[in-house]
Amino acid sequence: MVIRMRKIMIAPSILSADFSKLCDEIKKCEKGGADIIHLDVMDGHFVPNITFGPVVIKSIRKCSKMPYDAHLMIERPDKFIKDFVNAGVDIITVHREVSIDIRSVIRKIKNYAVEAGIAINPDTPFEKVKEHLSDVNYLLIMSVYPGFSGQSFIERTIGKIRDARKYIDSNGLDVKIGVDGGVKHHNAKKIIEAGADILVSASGIFKGDIVKNIAEFRKIVESVNLH
Repeated sequence: MVIRMRKIMIAPSILSADFSKLCDEIKKCEKGGADIIHLDVMDGHFVPNITFGPVVIKSIRKCSKMPYDAHLMIERPDKFIKDFVNAGVDIITVHREVSIDIRSVIRKIKNYAVEAGIAINPDTPFEKVKEHLSDVNYLLIMSVYPGFSGQSFIERTIGKIRDARKYIDSNGLDVKIGVDGGVKHHNAKKIIEAGADILVSASGIFKGDIVKNIAEFRKIVESVNLH
C-alpha cells in the first residue's frame, strides 16, 4: 500500500455566495486561505436546478488567482468543455452518471490541458468509478443529492470515502478525493479521517463570516492526525 502525504484543501462552493457581490465574496475566500473555488454548474436537466455557465465564470475569473473547479452537473458536458476552458477554469469535473461515454469526456478535458475530475452521486457505488480513476486527477464524492445547497450530510457516504481512500492508496494513484455536500465544521474531522483531501463547502463557508469560517475549517484540518 502506498501512503502519500496529504494536504487537506478547502474549496468554497459559490452556490451559497451572495451573487450581488460575487467578486468580493471570492476575494474574502482567498483572504481566508481557501485553496480552490468550486463552481456548481447546473442545467435544469441532470439536476432540478439551474445556476450559471461559462459567461459568469469568465466574468469572475479575474477575482482570484486560486484554481477554479467547474463541477458540471449537466447532461452533455462534452458539448461545453471548450467553453469552460475558455472561461478560465483549471479543473473540470464531470459526473459518472451521465448517459454518454465518460471516457471520451475525460479524454476531451485532458486534451485541453486542464485537470479532470469525476463525480459520483450518493446512490452510485464506488465500484462504478474504479476503472476511471487512473485517468483523472480528482474523485468528487457527493455527500448530498446534487442540485441544492444547504442539505444535510448523508452519513453512509463515509464508507464510500473510506473505500476510495483505501483503493487509491493501495494502487498508488495520484488522485485527490473531494467531498461535496453538507460539509460543516461539526463533521469536517470525520470526513478528513475517512480519507478526504478536499472539503467542498457552500453554506458552511458563506453563511456568516467567510474568513472566520475558513479559519475554523483550517483549525480542524490542523487538529487531524493524518498518519
